[in-house]
Amino acid sequence: MTVYAADCAAEWRLTMKKRITVWLFAAVVAVTVIGCGRNAGVNSEANKFVKSMKIGWNLGNTFDAHSEQNKSDEMAYESEWCGIVTTREMIDAVKAAGFQTIRIPVSWHNHVSSDDSYTISETWLNRVQEAVDYGIANEMHVILNIHHDNGTGYVYPAPEYMEQSKAYVKAVWSQIAERFADYDEHLILEGLNEPRLVGTSNEWWLDLSRQECVDAVRCINELNQIFVDTVRASGGNNQKRYLLVPGYAASLQGATNEYFELPEDVKGNKNRILVEVHGYTPYSFALQAPGENGSTDQWNIGDAASTADIDNMMNTLFEKYVQNGIGVVIDEFGARDKNGNIQARTDFAAYYVSAAAKKGITCCWWDNNSFSGGGENFGIFHRASCEFLYPELVEGMMKACE
Repeated sequence: MTVYAADCAAEWRLTMKKRITVWLFAAVVAVTVIGCGRNAGVNSEANKFVKSMKIGWNLGNTFDAHSEQNKSDEMAYESEWCGIVTTREMIDAVKAAGFQTIRIPVSWHNHVSSDDSYTISETWLNRVQEAVDYGIANEMHVILNIHHDNGTGYVYPAPEYMEQSKAYVKAVWSQIAERFADYDEHLILEGLNEPRLVGTSNEWWLDLSRQECVDAVRCINELNQIFVDTVRASGGNNQKRYLLVPGYAASLQGATNEYFELPEDVKGNKNRILVEVHGYTPYSFALQAPGENGSTDQWNIGDAASTADIDNMMNTLFEKYVQNGIGVVIDEFGARDKNGNIQARTDFAAYYVSAAAKKGITCCWWDNNSFSGGGENFGIFHRASCEFLYPELVEGMMKACE
């Protein structure tokens, strides 16, 4: 894999900056609908809040690491997948690069008691809070969630598992909400991550002609409502805190289909429930494995095949939510490394963030601290050295969301 280091050729840097400047200019002169009289909802407090989040970064493959059987040392999970323990220095470096939001995915099921109370380990909760505080101390927005707790023993959106799922969601969120009740609105709570029918043919592809898929969407509606009710009932700043909720698999279709409904909020709150979407699109470039049929390592701003899916996503979310005053956060996006295609990834990232920003949507890059090998190499920030290995990619995103 090609690694872009600080001493890369000046000529390459100049070329990249020119490319970024050209398409940013094109984006600026494009028609922007935000602020138009017919779309007054874009000026809602929720959309202003989303805009203040600017651009985000995921502390991926860290607190979300999990296993089928509990480890003897539960604290080993933090470095199990990413290979390193998170430090304040790392988060300081992320903030210094311009990121205003950090998402901290957390899997809880290896850290709860085996009885029906699902009591979270004090040691684990303390450590999660410590990581949250790294971001808060930097005046960043911090997104905290339930991540890989998708399974029949925890959260599974099917009618036969709903009693189990509701009990788990209520128990875990009751404890998290209580711990963070005094934090201000810089902390955002995200109810579920990619809820879906794990292990089925429709795990990632929602087919609304099938009753089990319709049932799954309705179950997710119910689980989202329990999340909101539980957090609001915990008091403190949780009564007005911004909350994120997903549709099926956190997909675009999951959040825009006819069966998906946003939860009801408490009286007095207006649009303080935000929509969470994940968007690794176009799939053939951003997420599909290099060796698979149809996968490509090329992305070109002048090619409709490269930009169409991105534009469609942003337009759909704008029309469904943003123009109606409801904030949207794409809290996972990115493009995996394919044969060192940093130039294509840089162009993609800048265009993606620009397209989202024009529609009032904030994005968070998925970073799993992975840079080599045959896996999903979404890493851009090298945690051991506390440096961004692809500074032009980061610079492009920062300029795009200004």
